[in-house]
Amino acid sequence: MKALDIAVFGGAHLDRRGRICGATVPGASNPGRWFEEAGGGGFNAARNLARLGHRVRMIGPRGGDAAGDMVAAAAAAAGLIDRPFIFLDRKTPSYTAILENDGNLVIALADMDLYTLFTPRRLQQRATREVLAVSDLVLMDANLPQDTLTALVSAASGDSRLIAGIAVSPAKVIRYGECLAGLDYLFMNEAEAKAITGVEIATVEEWPSLLHARGLRGGVVTRGGRAAVAFDRHGACVAVPPALPALADVTGAGDALASGFLAARLAGFDLAGCLRHGIAAAIITLLSPFAASEEMSTEAIEQALALVPAPEMLS
Repeated sequence: MKALDIAVFGGAHLDRRGRICGATVPGASNPGRWFEEAGGGGFNAARNLARLGHRVRMIGPRGGDAAGDMVAAAAAAAGLIDRPFIFLDRKTPSYTAILENDGNLVIALADMDLYTLFTPRRLQQRATREVLAVSDLVLMDANLPQDTLTALVSAASGDSRLIAGIAVSPAKVIRYGECLAGLDYLFMNEAEAKAITGVEIATVEEWPSLLHARGLRGGVVTRGGRAAVAFDRHGACVAVPPALPALADVTGAGDALASGFLAARLAGFDLAGCLRHGIAAAIITLLSPFAASEEMSTEAIEQALALVPAPEMLS
């Protein structure tokens, strides 16, 4: 696969995950284990895309602390071209999650005030404009402020490059509200799709038309272990992820799906092929203890594709 230039703007922070060892008991002390690594929606996707052979530049704010050093080390290990805005007197943002024994999320806390300092003015810096100019794909996540996302979509438009977004959470995905029409793809789960459309109940087949009505050109809606739907201006398709014997951790699975999908899109695959590659990348991550699997590669995706059924095209 030809290496292409990708710019990723968004979250790169400390990711703490506590996993409960037995059955979850709400309102009580639960025995478990803590795990820390570098994470963030944009950062997870950036590392995956770098391991899939692309030249990936990561741009986002970071503190001048030990957590920031951890993020920098993780970027180097994945082969990322790291271009942070470092605030020496601030702490690096963090995400703290509690997971059930089967890997599913119980609750999470996001301490991410630093991202508010990534204002649209940062996009006007010469180095950032040069990164945008050479990029074949610009990917962002909703950790950034709403006006920055809108300005970034505007700055990236043109020159036939792809523009994509990662939803991050139901509370944050609405930050794309003013720039949805400028995205080629938005990657979200069903709760995030509900936040955009205001629709509480929809079948998987309804999501493409509901999201098109909000101005979105294309995207993927995941639904855990149930059927996921991908759509663009030309059509839509549905695929059911395979059942896995055990989940190491669900953290980063959606970011991996976005990475696999976009890598396939850059390689010229059709919508169904892109969805299959996205699900394959998610499988690799679900079987890994890390939010961005060290095993991610084009060869690993080819092997995982054997587990993914052919998507069904929707009329």
